[in-house]
Order: sequence, then C-alpha cells, then structure tokens
Amino acid sequence: MEKIQSIEQLEAAKNGEKTVFLFSADWCPDCHFLDVFLPELLEENKDFTFYYVDRDKFIDTCIELDIFGIPSFLVYDKGNEIGRFVNKNRKTKEQITEFLAGLR
Repeated sequence: MEKIQSIEQLEAAKNGEKTVFLFSADWCPDCHFLDVFLPELLEENKDFTFYYVDRDKFIDTCIELDIFGIPSFLVYDKGNEIGRFVNKNRKTKEQITEFLAGLR
C-alpha cells in the first residue's frame, strides 16, 4: 500500500480505477487493529488500488471530505466517489470485505 505524500498525489490517485484511500493515524488503536489482517485484505482485493492517507498530515483534506473518524475508507473510480465507509468505529475484515464487495 502506497502512502500519500502530497495533495497532488492524492488528487492524481483519485483519477485511477477503483482507488481505495485508507484514512488513518499512527496514534489510533482502532487503526492498528487493521494491521492484523490488512495484508490479507489487500491480497484478496487486487482489483482495487490501496493508498494510506495520514489523517494528521491531511487534516484539511479530511475536513473537506467529511472524514471525522478513523479508520475510514473512501473509494474513487476515475475521479468519482463510489463508496465510503466512514466512521470512528473499529472495522473488522468482514465489514471491509463486505463494503468492497458492494462496489464491484
């Protein structure tokens, strides 16, 4: 999973096909919960391109996108938002898998 380093990179990535942005932070325990199954999730969903977005580095972007809880997922396809799994609750592998399956 590539880490977004700039607004320009984020904007360019939005224009890709089936792009998933994981909004997270190093200090977030519910975000670290994903570490257990994230590699497996990426392997099982190769039709999506995943990016990590540090919420603290991109706080203004999070505000613009109405992302006030982490971990959260925002999905774009060719510049259009096609899905969001945005809230402050811990997310299980099953919940994320079901969310992504609904976008296919």
